[in-house]
Amino acid sequence: MAVVDIGSNSVRLVVYERLARSPTPLFNEKVLAGLGAGVAATGRLATDAVAKTLASLRRFAVLAREMEVVEIDVLATAATREASNGAAFLAEIERIFGVPVTVLSGADEAKVSALGVIAGVMRPDGVAGDLGGGSLELTDIRGRRIGHGESLKLGSLRLQTDARNSLKAARQIAASAIEGSEVMRSLPGRTFYAVGGTWRSLARLHMRRTGYPLHVMHEYAIEVDEFDEFLKVVARGSLETLAGISAVSKQRQALLPYGALVLSEILRVGRPKAVTISALGLREGHLYSKLTAEEQREDPLVEAARELSILRSRSPAHGEELIPWTGEALRALGVDETPEEKRLRAAACLLADIGWRAHPDYRGEQSLNIIAHASFVGVDHPGRVYLALAVYYRHSGLSEDELGSRIRELAPIRYAERARALAGAFRVAYLISAAMPGVVGRTRIHRAGKKLELVLPADLAMLAAPRLETRLKQFAALAGLNPVIRIEG
Repeated sequence: MAVVDIGSNSVRLVVYERLARSPTPLFNEKVLAGLGAGVAATGRLATDAVAKTLASLRRFAVLAREMEVVEIDVLATAATREASNGAAFLAEIERIFGVPVTVLSGADEAKVSALGVIAGVMRPDGVAGDLGGGSLELTDIRGRRIGHGESLKLGSLRLQTDARNSLKAARQIAASAIEGSEVMRSLPGRTFYAVGGTWRSLARLHMRRTGYPLHVMHEYAIEVDEFDEFLKVVARGSLETLAGISAVSKQRQALLPYGALVLSEILRVGRPKAVTISALGLREGHLYSKLTAEEQREDPLVEAARELSILRSRSPAHGEELIPWTGEALRALGVDETPEEKRLRAAACLLADIGWRAHPDYRGEQSLNIIAHASFVGVDHPGRVYLALAVYYRHSGLSEDELGSRIRELAPIRYAERARALAGAFRVAYLISAAMPGVVGRTRIHRAGKKLELVLPADLAMLAAPRLETRLKQFAALAGLNPVIRIEG
């Protein structure tokens, strides 16, 4: 299926493999058409922007046909609902795609964008803010509950027009609107979830400036005071010396100072504890709204790991069997797990064998890179590193001597140690099963005093060879235990 998103600054086509809790994009194309430029001043969509947008949409329609899209949803936001010539524009879009266009009100935008954050972040708590070209949507979210929402006329293009290209005037306009926001009153001490291309570009520049090692935008968490200093630099309008600015289009560059000062005012007025970037917004929120209540309750990280396991593992069923087996193994080692760590372990079990086709010397490194940079949602950056390290150590051994990646610095010590313990369990399990299903579930691993005991059924007794003994010894050593292999029956 596909979603066409017609915003005030950009139009985009995203084709997804299917409707799912963690949808996989097959194709994604964006055009910065500037459709909302001047609407606030003239009340009309500019002729050249309409022509550019329609040309892009005709291309999108052909691409969707080539990809055999069976369902296409067309969403339109601030610019089209406010323009006096919007109706004629919408009629032409419907002719191009042959489906009705859903024109979202400001309240609709706020709600659907908030659903995008809910779809991509586990148990969010704070305010979702979606900055487009024409408006800024602010919505209170707590878990899967959506609270009060607002639509402020602070989109980057609109603000640039209303302030007549004056950054000083733009800050005054933004300050007045944000100070009057009811949603902002619920933000102190909570998280602000930033959505939208302009804010993603700012976050990308911040990554470059700070040398952040993991270039994944979703759930990039930024300390407020340090980020505010960066935003103030951008809001002054001198972008030439910023690292990575050449990667941002000229049209987007012109809007960055306006996006920076709006976010800076949100930090000043709202006083959040952190800013987290959400790569999911309106489109993903729309897809999430189409799921059943049962599907919405699914864990997006585990579901995505499950799909990757089906695509890349020798036996997806074996990955499923590892979940209870490794739980037993870590308990035997004396490792306690929080509910969050249990779900991370489940995902790691499903991902443990995705690198098997690589050369043995590079399975660990390749797996680490795939997992750390995968388009997963429902996991923060430390969680990503936990997953990546667990599978890396599974292939490369429990020593860190060969691990040169700076990515490991993002994992707290607790996660790093649990990743090594889980990898140790993997290294035992795969020598028992050879990655085939129906084997590890017939074995048991438990603690008996100072001993870590692996129990094998009689028909698997010959597996108790020196290599398995060595792996069990390495695993037991993590807790100072003595390894024992016992044959039962």
